Amino acid sequence: MTRTDSRETILIADYDFGDVDIERAIIEGAGLQLLAAQCKSEDEVIEVGREAGGILTQYARVGSRAIAALPRCRVIARYGTGVDIVDVDAATRHGIQVTNAPNDWCAEEVADHAVALWLAAARKICQYDRATRVGEWHWKTGQPIHRLRGQVLGLLSFGSIARLIAERAQAFGVEVWAHDPFLDQNEIRASQVRPVSFDDLVEGADYVVIQTPLTPQTHHTFDRATLRRMKPTAILVNTARGPIVEDTALQQALTEGWIAGAALDDLEEEPAKQRVWRPTNPLLELPNVIVTPHAAYYSEESIGAVRTIAAEEAVRVLTGQPPRFPVNEVSPSAGAGRG
Repeated sequence: MTRTDSRETILIADYDFGDVDIERAIIEGAGLQLLAAQCKSEDEVIEVGREAGGILTQYARVGSRAIAALPRCRVIARYGTGVDIVDVDAATRHGIQVTNAPNDWCAEEVADHAVALWLAAARKICQYDRATRVGEWHWKTGQPIHRLRGQVLGLLSFGSIARLIAERAQAFGVEVWAHDPFLDQNEIRASQVRPVSFDDLVEGADYVVIQTPLTPQTHHTFDRATLRRMKPTAILVNTARGPIVEDTALQQALTEGWIAGAALDDLEEEPAKQRVWRPTNPLLELPNVIVTPHAAYYSEESIGAVRTIAAEEAVRVLTGQPPRFPVNEVSPSAGAGRG
């Protein structure tokens, strides 16, 4: 990247919004310069971001190698809540502030989407739809379907989004369980939800909804060993990150009848992070799987909110203001000499 003037530059490393008008208004309105790119690798982030004082990233990874190669960078703002694509520890060592958007920006949307996926899978909505379109008009297309009332819906984690899912699910007469080792069990009980162990959740729930963050500890939580312990009538719903579920293990579980179905808002391969993606994942061929393109967070309102938050956070840091939504704590001495 060649600097065109003396203004500090904020790089949008990647985006799929169609335009950067919201960000441009905020960034240029603050007297800073905007550069928009479509990076699909750390090498590309390094290539275009060497002169950037701030980076906004949606899917592009900004790892330790990129961070070390970006001498002017003072802030990395994530479009979203999870920061697994940013090496936060490396950023902290280099005095770079990392920010995100709190769950509120899309909590209602994700909760709605999780319940929609659950109901669509449990009631075989997609199977009925496909069948009627080719001339099959019969209730037996979806057989077997079980009554929701009285069954158990289990939540993996009980954060703000999971609580909204619980509220919605309870209206259908299911008993809601939750496993969250980081919460006091009385806090879970206060929402009329039963706190359970991970083993009880996996082995006892009729529907399991994953809403936990992706960390090294949660990667492949649902592997062959875990999936084999679930009920053969169980349905797995993932509205968190794709890699929490091992795709090949899930494909085997669904093909061999270890579980009855799955509804996924992301895949382990994370297609949005690839420049060229083809729908070759075997899960996409199975009739008992519903897949949406990591869209649970989407509404016109939520997209506008997260874009505004990310741009404003980068501007705040570069203009000497404290961020509203910091992920890490940066020592002033750690970033000495940057910028």
